[in-house]
Amino acid sequence: MQLKRRGLTSGGSPLILFMCQLIAALDVPLDPKILEGLQQPPTITHQSPKDYIIDPRENIVIQCEAKGKPTPRFSWTRNGTHFDTDKDSRVMMKPNSGTLVIDISTGGKPDAYEGIYQCSARNEHGTAVSNNIVIRQSRSPLWSKEKLQPYIVQEGSSLVLPCRPPVGLPPPIIFWMDNYFQRLPQSNRVSQGLNGDLYFSNLKVEDTRSDYICYARFNHTQTIQQKQPISVKVLSMDAINETFAAFLNDTEFFGDSPVGERRPTFLVPTGQNSSKLVLRGEILKLECIAEGLPTPEIHWMKESGELPIKKTFYENFQKTLKIVAVTEADGGSYRCTAKNHLGLIHHTIKVTVKSAPHWINEPKNLILAPQETGILLCRANGNPKPSITWLMNGIPIENSPDDPSRNIGDDAIVFSDVQKDSSAVYQCNASNEYGYLLSNAFVNVLAVPPRILTASNHLYQVIISRPALLDCLTFGSPVPKVQWFKDNHASVLDGEPYIVHGNGSLEIHVAQKADSGKYTCVGINELGKAENVVHLEVKESVRIIAQPEYRVVQKAGTVVFECRVKHDPSLELTITWLKDENSLPEDERFVVGKDSLTITDVTEVDEGTYTCIANTSLDKDIARAELTVVDYPDPPSDLELTDEHERSIQLTWTPGDDNNSPIEKFIIEYEDGLHDPDVWHNLTEVPGQKTTAHLKLSPFVWYSFRVISVNKVGRSQPSSPSRQYQTPGAAPDENPIIVKGAGSEPDNFVITWEPLTGIQSNGPGLQYKVSWRQKDVNEEFTTIKVANVSKYIVSATPTFVPYEFYVQTINDFGPGPEPLIHVGHSGEDLPMVAPTNVRVHVENSTLAEVHWDAVPAKSVRGILKGYKIYYWKERSLNKRKRRNTGKSSLMFDKNKTHGKLPGLEPFSHYVLNVRAVNGKGDGPPSPDQHFETPEGVPGAPAFLKVTDPTLDSLTLEWSPPVHRNGILTGYTLRYQAINNTHKLGPLLELVIPANETSWTLKNLNYSTRYKFYFHAQTSKGPGSSLTEEGVTIMDEVRPSEPEFGIVNASPAEDFANISWEYWGPYKNFYIEYMVENSEEDWKKEFVNGTQFSFVIKGLVPGTQYKVRVVAKGVTDETVLQSAEGIFKTNPAMASRQVDIATQGWFIGLMCAIALLILVLLIICFIKRNKGGKYPVKEKEDAHADPEIQPMKEDDGTFGEYSDTEDHKPLKGSRTPSNGTVKKEDSDDSLVDYGEGGEGQFNEDGSFIGQYSGKKEKETAEGNESSEAPSPVNAMNSFV
Repeated sequence: MQLKRRGLTSGGSPLILFMCQLIAALDVPLDPKILEGLQQPPTITHQSPKDYIIDPRENIVIQCEAKGKPTPRFSWTRNGTHFDTDKDSRVMMKPNSGTLVIDISTGGKPDAYEGIYQCSARNEHGTAVSNNIVIRQSRSPLWSKEKLQPYIVQEGSSLVLPCRPPVGLPPPIIFWMDNYFQRLPQSNRVSQGLNGDLYFSNLKVEDTRSDYICYARFNHTQTIQQKQPISVKVLSMDAINETFAAFLNDTEFFGDSPVGERRPTFLVPTGQNSSKLVLRGEILKLECIAEGLPTPEIHWMKESGELPIKKTFYENFQKTLKIVAVTEADGGSYRCTAKNHLGLIHHTIKVTVKSAPHWINEPKNLILAPQETGILLCRANGNPKPSITWLMNGIPIENSPDDPSRNIGDDAIVFSDVQKDSSAVYQCNASNEYGYLLSNAFVNVLAVPPRILTASNHLYQVIISRPALLDCLTFGSPVPKVQWFKDNHASVLDGEPYIVHGNGSLEIHVAQKADSGKYTCVGINELGKAENVVHLEVKESVRIIAQPEYRVVQKAGTVVFECRVKHDPSLELTITWLKDENSLPEDERFVVGKDSLTITDVTEVDEGTYTCIANTSLDKDIARAELTVVDYPDPPSDLELTDEHERSIQLTWTPGDDNNSPIEKFIIEYEDGLHDPDVWHNLTEVPGQKTTAHLKLSPFVWYSFRVISVNKVGRSQPSSPSRQYQTPGAAPDENPIIVKGAGSEPDNFVITWEPLTGIQSNGPGLQYKVSWRQKDVNEEFTTIKVANVSKYIVSATPTFVPYEFYVQTINDFGPGPEPLIHVGHSGEDLPMVAPTNVRVHVENSTLAEVHWDAVPAKSVRGILKGYKIYYWKERSLNKRKRRNTGKSSLMFDKNKTHGKLPGLEPFSHYVLNVRAVNGKGDGPPSPDQHFETPEGVPGAPAFLKVTDPTLDSLTLEWSPPVHRNGILTGYTLRYQAINNTHKLGPLLELVIPANETSWTLKNLNYSTRYKFYFHAQTSKGPGSSLTEEGVTIMDEVRPSEPEFGIVNASPAEDFANISWEYWGPYKNFYIEYMVENSEEDWKKEFVNGTQFSFVIKGLVPGTQYKVRVVAKGVTDETVLQSAEGIFKTNPAMASRQVDIATQGWFIGLMCAIALLILVLLIICFIKRNKGGKYPVKEKEDAHADPEIQPMKEDDGTFGEYSDTEDHKPLKGSRTPSNGTVKKEDSDDSLVDYGEGGEGQFNEDGSFIGQYSGKKEKETAEGNESSEAPSPVNAMNSFV
C-alpha cells in the first residue's frame, strides 16, 4: 500500500511500526571489499568548505572528489548557472576528479572568480552534488591616513585610545606595541577591549609615552598593518600648577592631589543593559571594562543560574567572560559588577542563543535487494526550526520522474517493493536563516549472494573472564542471516553464553578456557551462502602479585620497589616503569630489574608516584606507589633575642625546611664566651610546633644561643649563633654537690667536692669555704678558704674518728646559701688482732666447716667488712711429695663466726687460716689449721681402648683415673655380647687388681661384638664408668697398618716441640706426658685443631720425660694411642748472664761482622759475573737444603750439612717406608746416651734409629743457653 505524504508527518504509530520493520535493511556496512565489483551511485568524498576565503597571491583550488561505479563524471555551476570550464583557459579540472584549479599566477584577477560554486558527480545510477561553496578573496586594506592629536590628560583620569582597524576579510587580530615592537604591558588598570581599543581605567604619570601603536595582523595574507603612533602625556598636579603659575602670578590653580578617587563607571558597554546574539557551538565572549579610582575589580554571575564551570574562562584580567561550545542552556542574563571601595556598578547582558541546522538523523546510504523495503530519514534541528527539502540526482524531487516504489514525507522517504531502476542519489537540505545542511544518500538496488568480509582463520585472543567478540562481517543483498558453529558440532550457537549481534558478530560474555577452539560463521540469503573459520584462544590475565608499596627513604639512601607479575606464559610480557606518569629519568641510579626498580643515592627530585605497568598484547595491570624522600631538617634561621632581663630572655627563630619529616623538637644550645668559649652546651628543648622559648639564665655569663632542629631522621646543622647577651654577676646560687669526707691514711681526713662550673659561679673570685670539727667534741669549726681545687686534706687526725664538715661557695658578690653539714670518718688502719679459737670440722670428702671467735671491735680500727678464710691443698694423700696448688679464699659476713669450704678434693691434706678484714685490708692471720679430707669415689679411668682382636680374645688397655680420690682397690669390668639385632646378651663381671693397666679376655665368640663397662674403685665405692665396644675377628688376618707413624721431640731447656705422623680416622689430638719413673699421673695437653705438632711448656730443665700422642673421636670415648717416647730437656745454665745483646762491645762486633759479610757478598757477585768458581758458591752447594739436595751417586752420602746429625728420631718410634713397618729388636735406653735426649719410638715400645756420637753431644752441651735452640739444631723431622 502506498503511504500518503501526510501519513508520514503525523508522528502516528503506523510510521513507527513501519520503521521497526525496515531496520534490518538500514545497517549494511560499506567496505572496499563490498564495493569491489559492485555497481554504486556516486558519493561525494571530499569538497571545499562552504565559506572559502582565498589568498589572492595563490592559485584558486576548489576541491570536489567522488567515488562510484562506473566512475563518476563531474560538472560545475557558478552562481546557479552552468560553468563551462573549457571556455576559460585559466580554469582546469584535474583528471579523474572534479577539483578545479584556477590559475591566476599569469595575471588573472582573483575577484573575477568570486561567486557561489556547486559540483555535481554523476554516473548511470545517479547524481551527487556538493555544498554551495562561496568563494571570496581575502582582503587586508591599509589604514586610512589621519592626523592624530596628542592626548594631554590629568593624572587619575580615564582614557580610551581608539584603534578602529580597517575592515578586512577575515577580520584582523589586534594588538598594541611600541616603536621597538615590544608589546605594551597590560593589567587590570590598562587593557585592550574586544574591539581593539586600549582602555585606561585611570592614568598614571608613567603612562606618558609617544609610541602607542595599534597593529592589525591579517593571518590569511600574512600581513601586518600599523596605525599612526598615538602620543599620551599625563600631567601631575605639580606640573599643571607650574604651567598655570606662569600665567596666573604663581597662584595655584589645582590642588596638590590628582583627580580624586571616584566610584566605578563602565567604559564599555554603556548603559545598564545590553544584548548579545550567539550561535550554538560558537564561543561566547562578554566584555565589561570600567574606569574609576582605585581601579575597579570586575566580577561575573549568571542571573538565571550557575556559570558552567568546565567551559567558562576569564580573560583580560577578568574583564572578559568566555564560554566555549555554547548550547541553548547558556542563554540568559549575565551580570558584570565593577567594584572599588567607594561603590559598585552593574551591567546586565542578555544572551540569546540561536542555532544553524544540525543533524538529528542524517540520511544514510541504502542498499536494498529487489522487492525489499527501506527508508531514508532526514531530521535536523535548529533555532529557528529548519525546513527540509528533498532533491533527487540534484533536481528538486517534485521535478523528478515519478517512482511508484517511493513515498515522500517531510523528513522521510519510504521505499517499498523496489526495482533495479529505483537506484538514485537523494539530497536532503535542512536550512534556516543561520545556515543550511546538505547530505547525499544513495539508494542502490542490488541482488548479491552472501560474502564474508572477515579475514579467514583469524586468531582472536582474549583474557579469561572477559568478553570475547568474534567478527563475521557479511555483505549480501538481501541481507544474509548469520549462524555460528563451534569446532565440528552441528548445533547452532544460540542462547547463553552466546549472543549473535545484528552485524553477525558472536559475543561470549565471560570467556573461559573451555571456550577456546575453532568457530565457523555461515552467512545465508536466498541467493546462496558463505562461511568463514576463526579461532579463539582464552589466555590467563596478567596480574601484579607483589605490588610496589609506599616507601619513605632518607636522602642518599637506596629504595627498591617490587613488582612481581604472573601472566600467561604464551604471551610476551613487558614491564614498564613510570615516574609521575612519565618515563623514568635517563639516570644510571635507576636500575630496572626483572621484578623490581632500584633507585640508589636517592635525591629530593626522585620523590613522586612510581607506576609499574605489566603489559601483554591482550591486557595490562597497573600498580602505583609513592616515594617520599626525607632528610635531616634544614637549620633554623633568623634568631632574635627579646624581652631581656637579668635572669631570663626570650629567643625566637624561623624553622628550616623539615624535608618531608616533621620537626619533633628544637634543641637550644648556648656558648659561654667568658668561661668556656667555643664550647656549646644544651640549655633546653622545646616541641617542634613552637618557634619561641623563654630561657632562664645564670648571672655573669656571656651568652650566645643557637638552635638545632630534630626530626625522625636526625638533627640538623646548628643555626648561626645569635648575638651575644651578657648577664650581670651575683652571689652563688648553690654550693658544691657530692661532698664527701673520708680518710685515705690512718692519720688524715680528706674532704672532696664536685666543683662549680664557670656558669654556676655567678661572678668572679670563686672560692670554697671548707670547715670541719671532730664530732661529739665541744669545739668550733676550723675553716679555710681555697680556690681552684676540689679537695682538702686534714692531717694529724686520730685513727677512724667521726668528723662534721661542710663546703660553702663564695665569690666577689658574697657567699652562697647555707650549706648542709656532713659526717665522715678519718682514715682506717689494718685490724690489730686475728680471730681466735679456729676449729675445722670435715663434713665429707669435699666439704669442711670452719668456726672462729670474733675479734674485739676496738682492734678493727675501721669498719669491719667481714672475715676471710685462706685455704690451700698442701698435698694429695696418694703421694708423698708436697705440692702447693695455690691459695683460695672465701669472704664471710662480719656478723658470722663460721663458714663452709665447698669443692675440696678428696683424700687430700689442706691448710687454712682466718683473718679479719676492714676497709684498709686484711688483718693478721690466725695460726694455720691442718685437716685432711677422707677418701671419695674415683673418677673415670683416663682412657679405655680395645686392642689386638683375635678369633676368641680381645685385649683392653686403660690408664688409671686422673683423679683417684683415694687408694684404688681395683677395677671392675662388665661386658656382654651384642647380636646382629643389637640385642644385649647376659652381663658378665670381672674384678681386676689395681696395679693392672691391661687385660686380655679369652674364650670369646668369634666375629662377635662386645660392649664393655669399666670403672675404678676405692674403699668409698665405684667411680664413673667408661664404655667401649670391640669385635672379635672372623678369621686370622694380617694386622692393618698402624694409625700413628713417627713421633718426634725437639727439647729445649723448659719446653719441647712434639710432632707426629698419623693416618687414623680420629682427628682430635691431645699430648700426654709425665716425668719418667715418677708416680705422677699423666699430664694432658689438648691440641688446637687438627695440627700435627704441639709445644709442651713449663718443663723442668735437665729432666727425662715420657710422652705419647692420643687421637680421640668427636662423639665417643674411643681413642688411638701412639707408643710412648722418651726425651730429656736441656740442662739449665749455671748462672744467668747479662744479656749480651744489650752490651756495646757485642753490638760493635756484630756490625763489623755484618760489614765483612757485605764485602764478601760484593766480591762473590763480581766473580760470579766473570764466570769463575768461588768459595761462596762451593759453600752454597755444600749448604743446600737437605730436602732438595740430591744424594751423591758416587759415595752414597749427603752434603756437608746432612740431616743425620741434627735431626735424630725419638727412641722407640718407628720409621715407615713405602707403607710398611720394619720392626727393630733394640731395647736400648736413652739414658745410655747421656744428655742427647732425642729419639724415635714405635707403638710396641721397641726402639730403632741411630744416635749421635760424642762430638754431637759436646756440640749440644757447648751450645746450651737460656734461649730456645735454633730450628736446625732442635727440630726433629722424621722421614
